[in-house]
Amino acid sequence: MKIENKIAIVTGASKGIGLETCKLLISKGVRVAGWSRTAPGLEHKNFQFFAVDVSNLKSVENGYAATIKGFGVEVDILINNAGLGYEYPFEETPLDLWQKMFSTNVDGIFYCSRLVIPGMKKKEEGHIINISSIAGTNGIVNMSAYCATKHAVRGLSQSMFKELRNYGIKVTCIYPGSTKTNFFDEISSVKISDNMMMPEDIAGTIIQCLETSGNYHPVDIEVRPLRPKGKQ
Repeated sequence: MKIENKIAIVTGASKGIGLETCKLLISKGVRVAGWSRTAPGLEHKNFQFFAVDVSNLKSVENGYAATIKGFGVEVDILINNAGLGYEYPFEETPLDLWQKMFSTNVDGIFYCSRLVIPGMKKKEEGHIINISSIAGTNGIVNMSAYCATKHAVRGLSQSMFKELRNYGIKVTCIYPGSTKTNFFDEISSVKISDNMMMPEDIAGTIIQCLETSGNYHPVDIEVRPLRPKGKQ
């Protein structure tokens, strides 16, 4: 897709992968709607912020309506990046946090994607990128709820791409390994390190997927740090 002048929604835009993706899209001439609960402090003529909680259906619907009004055209690109995780032994996972992870990480993708798909079908072009995690391919001790949500993202993405490919819509699921973001603020067992991937690395992969030729469809992409514990 030639992405210059396209309209993109990026969820979880206030920091980390979402913020770096917004910046890189803007540098490519994309007009970006940043969705998150808090503003990212990013100012550019091609960027508009919309306060959206992706776990809340009404908030998503209001944000989408405001985005269409703000840009005046349908959306070409959706980056489902918003997500969160908490670390607990399986039986000690608080019910409210279990539900919060599923409503944000899984329901949010459904709420957002269902709104942009009709417009993409009309144009017979579009790209939806879902950010999962290597936790969507493996189990992790004390992260059962988070892993369950990211496995759900994987299954959801697989069904989406098979349903939408014949309408000219691409669906890509990216599975990052450890990335230096605020995600680990809530994960006491992991120490933030420069040996992790950087958010801009993942943003670069997103752009590469978006810029693929029309008949080239990246479906599943797993990325990891080369030396996660540093040079031995």
